[in-house]
Amino acid sequence: MNIQQIYTGCLAQAAYYIESNGEAVIIDPLREVLPYIDKATSDNAKIKYIFETHFHADFVSGHLDLKAKTGAQIVFGPTAKPNYDAIIAEDNQIFEVGDYKIKVIHTPGHTMESTTYLLIDEHGKQHGIVTGDTLFIGDVGRPDLAQKVSSDLTQEKLAGYLYDSLRNKIMTLPDDIIVYPAHGAGSACGKNMSKETTDTLGNQKKTNYALRADMTKEEFTAELLDGLSEPPAYFPQNVMMNIEGYESLDKVMKVSQNPLSPKAFEAAANETEAIILDVRHQTEFIKGHIPRSIFIGIDGGFAPWVGSLIADVSQPILLVAPEGREEEVITRLSRVGFDNVIGYLEGSFEAWKHAGMEYDTLTSISAEEFANRYPENKDVVFDVRKDGEFTAEHVDGAKHTALDNINSHLSEFPEDKPFYIHCAGGYRSVIAASILKSRGIHNLIDVAGGYGAIKKTDIPRTDYVCPSTLK
Repeated sequence: MNIQQIYTGCLAQAAYYIESNGEAVIIDPLREVLPYIDKATSDNAKIKYIFETHFHADFVSGHLDLKAKTGAQIVFGPTAKPNYDAIIAEDNQIFEVGDYKIKVIHTPGHTMESTTYLLIDEHGKQHGIVTGDTLFIGDVGRPDLAQKVSSDLTQEKLAGYLYDSLRNKIMTLPDDIIVYPAHGAGSACGKNMSKETTDTLGNQKKTNYALRADMTKEEFTAELLDGLSEPPAYFPQNVMMNIEGYESLDKVMKVSQNPLSPKAFEAAANETEAIILDVRHQTEFIKGHIPRSIFIGIDGGFAPWVGSLIADVSQPILLVAPEGREEEVITRLSRVGFDNVIGYLEGSFEAWKHAGMEYDTLTSISAEEFANRYPENKDVVFDVRKDGEFTAEHVDGAKHTALDNINSHLSEFPEDKPFYIHCAGGYRSVIAASILKSRGIHNLIDVAGGYGAIKKTDIPRTDYVCPSTLK
């Protein structure tokens, strides 16, 4: 069977393209739809269907733009209620694509409309399953997202549905079929996903904790919910955009690609409630940035951090981006629903400096210098890594405030004396520093290279505890 994964910039997300005899389908498309159209055109194929496994939370799907550009029909599984025209399939309904067949298998649990698509080749053989967020490689979908949309759904109730879907709908399929999940390692839609993007169902039965044959529903629920972190704040908003509809990407790009001179940029910042988002590399931000701007570098975990820390997808944004990458940044923001970019600084930060505008810097020191200062400053070291990273090992005496929650813990940082801040490698600590400085807390010192560099010094650290042993 001719099935391909097409990635369009979001490394944790896969979209699937299937073509047979001049007909093609796309499953779970990302918002930037031209790669799918180009692929179908190169195959002399017409896109017939756009299958959605569920209403996605972590990205805005490209289903509406793709339908508008190709005329293909959107398909959801049972119980879905989108606010636009779509086929709401029945459980076990079969769709034909050339010589192939795609069978709808309703698998509620991650969400109530979650659906797995069984792929059947031209010989009638069951080839694989596109599982969406129901089954990953090494994990299963988190059951706490739908409760953000419907108050009568609890994560325990959804976990129960997921248990039944896995046991009764998926694990009964042949062991040799291939599992094609919607996400891989790095996605916030699960907690323990493998970096591998496909596997056989039989191997997953042997290796995936959630598919143990002797597991009771109560055991499944307890293990699934254990260690489940709070989902990013923007997730429910993306769900609603995928349910209700959204502005076309073409229009978003046209409005957002608005170059502003330093003076016009400053005026827009003063006259609106826009956040100034600086997406350059952290070393550039450290050397100079517009006062009160927030750093989230485009070359790090960009979109998830934007969604976690800015949260409101309707927030107006002014961009400071590397020259030539403005369109890329706007596109990547739009993929997670941030469509309200009102302009970008033409000429980037160098234009701001050349115009003689006021700018700020961030104090940053090496790990070696931090080691020299540590004995006299043990009580003012702040680690902004994730909970699991900190618990596994950390600088002796360090305080912990995860970057995800920093906006709720600003009072924990001292305002009357210098303090030191670090993450794992230097990206997240600069994000944290920019947020603190934007709130008027300037007495901070970043440790360049983060914990990775600190480990190479003689600073006392706690004994390492393997994260897999933590409960």
